[in-house]
Amino acid sequence: MKQIKFLTLLILAVFISSCEDDFLSPELVSAENGDTYYANDAEIETAVVNIYDGVQGVNQLELTSSGLNYGVQNEYYLTEMRSDNTRTKSSEGEAAQFENYTLESTNGIVLNYYRSYYNIIFRANTVLENLDAATDSGKVKFEAEAKFLRAYAYFNLVRLFGDVPLVDKLINPADTETSFTRVATSTIYELIVADLQTAASGLTDGSKDRASKSAAQTLLAKVYLTLGNYGDAKTLLESVMSSGFTLQDNFVDLFYTERNSEIIFAIGYEASDVYNSQNFSAEWLNAVGRTSGVNYVTDDAVAALDAMGGNRAMYSYRIDPAQVTQHQVVKYLPNGDEDLGIPVTSGDPTSAGNDWIVLRYADVLLMYVEAVMAGADATLDASAIEAFQKVRDRAGLTDTVTSITKQELLDERRVELAFENHRLFDLIRFGVAQEVLSAFSSANGYSFSATDLLLPIPQSEIGLSNGVLTQNPGY
Repeated sequence: MKQIKFLTLLILAVFISSCEDDFLSPELVSAENGDTYYANDAEIETAVVNIYDGVQGVNQLELTSSGLNYGVQNEYYLTEMRSDNTRTKSSEGEAAQFENYTLESTNGIVLNYYRSYYNIIFRANTVLENLDAATDSGKVKFEAEAKFLRAYAYFNLVRLFGDVPLVDKLINPADTETSFTRVATSTIYELIVADLQTAASGLTDGSKDRASKSAAQTLLAKVYLTLGNYGDAKTLLESVMSSGFTLQDNFVDLFYTERNSEIIFAIGYEASDVYNSQNFSAEWLNAVGRTSGVNYVTDDAVAALDAMGGNRAMYSYRIDPAQVTQHQVVKYLPNGDEDLGIPVTSGDPTSAGNDWIVLRYADVLLMYVEAVMAGADATLDASAIEAFQKVRDRAGLTDTVTSITKQELLDERRVELAFENHRLFDLIRFGVAQEVLSAFSSANGYSFSATDLLLPIPQSEIGLSNGVLTQNPGY
């Protein structure tokens, strides 16, 4: 967040040094403590900001202490690199486990993501349990923001891991039953839906890097699409479509003009700021950062973008300037590209300021088409055709659209939202993940099987649970 990490700084030492079994409920060790600090709106506001900071994560290249949460900054490993979109540059190390479907339950990246998102949930629960100290107006807003972010965290966890522990309040570290008992996905989704309904009713629009009414509606619509509730998804998306968002005229501006008209919700970063910068975009470059050369573009994705991307292709991937047989992601380039007219966003690529876009208007338009189609090829109404046409027109593909198949919609989502962590979830939601990834795996000598659609539960968490936490099949 481009806001002071007040509470993060206050408790940073405890997150670094706390025992592994209390990451869901760390204790403050300063003069302030959780029982006395949250006494008014201003103090609760710092706890709300702290949730966003948890999503943002820390720049692992700038803060080198162990035990830090990287938040969204490692998400591409778990999403894009487990799809047919990206891979490592040289198939080496722990990162290669994602691309070739050989993930082990001891993978440190998976562990960090799991702990990061439960830490986000802890921070949200901290706000929710201190609402009695807020004013009436503050209580509504704080509850809505905290529940939006808790739902966001749980939505990612349940899609990536399946059944997960449900922690909807602050708990004692000794409460292993709550911390480690896996709950059915249907129950997790009940909490997600309820949280997002509360968020949508308690928020207004106007913010891009904090929760808003449209952000809650958009995320809830995606949850409904995942659950097959197409009617309610359509209604929510229609509301967002009438809320003033517009596509950027030029595709490239979307990623380099922050808080633009297309952004619904983004995670904010500040360049050259040790606490507020990001390093993930440097890792996608060659010989920059610690594990550089990850999230490289597959030949399959290159072919899709060349065939169907229109003017989006050149702003989605490029030939690696140092290794011409390889292709890099162009979205979020921290050090710019003069030939493409992309500006330098940071003098140090490892301390980049590019915001990470979570929800944007083109996604809304394409989800609207999906909701109207009700998940199957069907005759579309004029509003759905118009929504699809807008996305195509911006890409320079102006031929008149008269019909859309499920495959055409999936292909359009792939090239429009490439490398934005949507592809794997789209394949699963459209019911074609096993078919597509099996074919992709066979063509590349990988070892995909149906159980690879879920990540392993981190083995260290299973160990801490004393047998309460169970493993996913295949691991």
